[in-house]
Amino acid sequence: MTGSAFATLSFERNVAVPPPTLWQAWTDPAARAVWSAPSPAVEVVYLEADTRPGGREVSVCKVAGAPDIRCEIGWLAIEPGRRSVNSELVSRAGRALSAALVTADLAAEGAGSRLRVTVQLSSLAEDMEAGYRQGFGAGLDHLCAHAAGLAEGRTMLLERLIRAPRDRVWGAWMNADSLPKWWGPEGFSCRTQRIDLRTGGEWLFDMIGPDGTVYPNHHLYTLVEPQARIDYQLLWGENGPKHADAWAAFQPVDEGTKVTLGMVFSSAEEFQTAKGFGAVELGLQTLGKLARVVGAA
Repeated sequence: MTGSAFATLSFERNVAVPPPTLWQAWTDPAARAVWSAPSPAVEVVYLEADTRPGGREVSVCKVAGAPDIRCEIGWLAIEPGRRSVNSELVSRAGRALSAALVTADLAAEGAGSRLRVTVQLSSLAEDMEAGYRQGFGAGLDHLCAHAAGLAEGRTMLLERLIRAPRDRVWGAWMNADSLPKWWGPEGFSCRTQRIDLRTGGEWLFDMIGPDGTVYPNHHLYTLVEPQARIDYQLLWGENGPKHADAWAAFQPVDEGTKVTLGMVFSSAEEFQTAKGFGAVELGLQTLGKLARVVGAA
């Protein structure tokens, strides 16, 4: 190994969004999977995500033609909206490459936020300083862009605390028999044509409103990480135009399971249209039906 085995790296960004919005982007596993990749050639896949003090996060960075890089994070301290501290162990093929302590501080800066990240890095098998500088720098640039997208009014986030264990909540969602029975707002029903709940799978169905109106839907599942996260695209009918990218994240908490349902609409206009017909309220009704199904309403 060449270069210094130890390094302290500092990064600072001013972001034109308020601290709560930046905090959401910094800590949400689904958002982290999007912005943490340093380049389009890198895919980040989360295997575990438990964002609370004492929780663990495991992700894999995939690059075509190269061995996977595994990152294990332990959340040591979390002060919502203000600060997080985590350990980080990076390995490849079972060999530890580096260990680090990462401290992030958020503060209001005018109408926006200031983010300061300090990485205390110990290179183990290889000199990781240059890689960390490039990777963290690019990732934080992407974080700023992602947080700005949240503030632009294209992203809708719905949360529900369901007082049931995560495996029961996940089982009700990722079950081809139960999902169509509870999906949708109050008074709506689903008529399934095809359903295949896995990465690369799909759900082609009609949602039928209380007045009999039929709403064709096509969900394309781009990622399914058991008991952690589901990523999917929302299309208007079979292979129709996409109107949103969506995800559902499942986080265990002391009281049960926090379910976050997120949608990034294709445009601010689509977001406003959805919000205008009550998408927030209707989405929360859907999560409420899920709670009833698992006996936690």
